[in-house]
Amino acid sequence: MDKPSAPDNKAVDDKYLELPDIEFVTQGTFSIHNPETSSAPITWAAAEFKLGGEQRELIKAEDIDAVRSHTLSLLQQAQGSLCIYSPDLEPWLYNHSCIQKACSAFLLAHPKNTLRILLRDTTRIARDGHALLALSRRLSSRCSIRKVNTEHDYAEDAWLIADDCGLLVRKAQQLHKAVVYYHDPARVQQSQRAFNAMWDVSQTDVNLRSMPI
Repeated sequence: MDKPSAPDNKAVDDKYLELPDIEFVTQGTFSIHNPETSSAPITWAAAEFKLGGEQRELIKAEDIDAVRSHTLSLLQQAQGSLCIYSPDLEPWLYNHSCIQKACSAFLLAHPKNTLRILLRDTTRIARDGHALLALSRRLSSRCSIRKVNTEHDYAEDAWLIADDCGLLVRKAQQLHKAVVYYHDPARVQQSQRAFNAMWDVSQTDVNLRSMPI
């Protein structure tokens, strides 16, 4: 019976084990876009005017930074009532930690303080989320968000009403600019009546409710 042949221990020349070079052909140029490392949000500076103070003339806010500054100032100084009327609660203005903190502090300062937010379109905040939407879910008894009923009259401009004397108005064609009043009860009363009329016929949006996990 033949014995199995023993393994051939003869050395093999390394050149016979070398694999052929692999050639890579570049088909094009590709760029990788990684998100930038997030840093702490920039803190906004509130305008230095006193709500209900001596400033009785209108103030013009001619750019985004000025609109943000006056918006924050009114939110921080309000002591009883805040009303926001906006196309869709624009993220560039209202979805910021400074705004959220100001609104939260206002609502927690007194149990009777209320924030009413009336929007013409709730699609974006329902889809993308929003700092004030989260606040309304957390403090639902004091902060409400509703949708304009377009079957009734509604305004085209955007407003922020603070207490009974502060008002910030942004024209529909120039939402990045505003005129601001820190002490104009008559004008505020007129805007408040219009806001209340729209609020009374407004609608709730089930898509804004928090979803159970």
